[in-house]
Amino acid sequence: MAERLESLKAGIIGGICLLLAFIISSLLHTLVLAKYFPILANLEIAPLNLDFLLSGAIASFSGLLFGVTYRYIIRLDRNPQLKAGGVFAFGLVRGLTQIEVGWNSTATVLPYLVLAFESVSWFAIAAMAIDTAMQIGWLKPFSST
Repeated sequence: MAERLESLKAGIIGGICLLLAFIISSLLHTLVLAKYFPILANLEIAPLNLDFLLSGAIASFSGLLFGVTYRYIIRLDRNPQLKAGGVFAFGLVRGLTQIEVGWNSTATVLPYLVLAFESVSWFAIAAMAIDTAMQIGWLKPFSST
């Protein structure tokens, strides 16, 4: 039961991190990218409408799944390739899907490349938060014994 609680804590940390990253990047899209780069105008999401809330919920749930899985991936290892592999596995699955949608629906794929880079960045932020939580003792790493 203690391991499940630690996994839940890791999931909550991951979910909160991705939700905050989503909110910050949505503000960045609206206030900077869509305003100064017309080719990126379709990245803009109006705040507090159904699209925004649904996207935020999906980002948060993805972060929860990432947090739980990341804790099991890294265990007690200090292997940076293993940590990066977990981040890229989640980030690229989300990001490459966005590129595919953009490729099939619009003439330009550049906005979707931005979203793909952003997805990998979100999961990297969540991984850093989980690693930090483990270092300061808020979260215990998964032990395979």
